[in-house]
Amino acid sequence: MHPAYITPSPTPGHGHRGHRPAAVAAAASSSSSAFTVICVLHSLIALFCGSLMMFHARAIYSLGHGTDAAERLLGSTPQDRLLIRTSDSFAGLLLLAIGLLLLMVSHIKDRDFQDFFAKGCTLLHVCVAVWRVSFERRVEDLAGDCLRQTVGDFLLALSWVLFVVYSWREKYD
Repeated sequence: MHPAYITPSPTPGHGHRGHRPAAVAAAASSSSSAFTVICVLHSLIALFCGSLMMFHARAIYSLGHGTDAAERLLGSTPQDRLLIRTSDSFAGLLLLAIGLLLLMVSHIKDRDFQDFFAKGCTLLHVCVAVWRVSFERRVEDLAGDCLRQTVGDFLLALSWVLFVVYSWREKYD
């Protein structure tokens, strides 16, 4: 009989190489599913915000800042309006790309990569919050929403921090 057709008999005390105990596999699975959920939620947020920025910027500005501030934020000359619309479209496209990237990354099961990715996303959200506090609050029309958006950035960073803490807890228990 060909050796590939021979199946080893399960004998106690003789584990197979490459197989993890059930508890370790279950812990990796729960960490992996938490990573998937966080990635998908962040992806949906990025896709939604990106599509709104690309196609409904005027409505979003009016809703977030009021109609007067929205008119000022959209520019006063046709060249300013074109430049701002182009900028908003590229920012929305970037958010769509980030959303798609997050969807692709959500299926990676490597724990080390998940930890690295979560730390990078945390750093990114904290940098955006620092940028908002440092620069955006100086713009008169944006200053009113700066605190709300900064809190949102910290909450998004917090979701990644909680994942890292959760995965560390599983790793060292």
